[in-house]
Amino acid sequence: MENSYEKANLKLNNPFILASGSPRRKELLSEIISEFKVIPSTAVEIKSHSDGPLGLVCENARLKAETVSQENHSCWVLGADTLVFLGDQPFGKPNDMSEAVSMLSNLSGKSHTVATGICLKCAVLGREKIFADQSVVTFKDLKTEDIEAYFQKVNPLDKAGGYAIQTCPEMIIDKFEGSLSNVIGLPIEKLRKQLNDLLNSLNA
Repeated sequence: MENSYEKANLKLNNPFILASGSPRRKELLSEIISEFKVIPSTAVEIKSHSDGPLGLVCENARLKAETVSQENHSCWVLGADTLVFLGDQPFGKPNDMSEAVSMLSNLSGKSHTVATGICLKCAVLGREKIFADQSVVTFKDLKTEDIEAYFQKVNPLDKAGGYAIQTCPEMIIDKFEGSLSNVIGLPIEKLRKQLNDLLNSLNA
């Protein structure tokens, strides 16, 4: 995956853990942190939140970070959750190909929001930072054969909304606004700023 992110190996005094098994998040995080471990969270995600889409992804990110942090008190743990929203209706990872086709059919010709919640937690320092980013993606008008052709190129079953903006986007996407990395699964620009702010506060 090509990108233009500045290589910046941020140095935190405590070990860093990515609480996600996503290879896309691992690749993105490596752009700003040189050394970290991957420990996928076993947290059970919630499906709705009284504060709407951003509240939902932030709470799921917090749950994921908390689960891994419980056995890694001295580490910084990053939990993340990305969902596609059409209005307030969330689209997570489809359970099967039929559901994936239904998702892209519903998104066809419309603009939707991609929101990622992030939780940075270090129990031994008593620090927890939760934030979110969101981008807007507009789909082309898609026929059933367009969706089937796209799924010949992309496996939708491990992707929120059933698509990946970094793979063959010209087949389904008209345009997007906001952070590209956020749509992929980790808002690197905002994460870099939050980590720098944490470093500055810890070193003050």
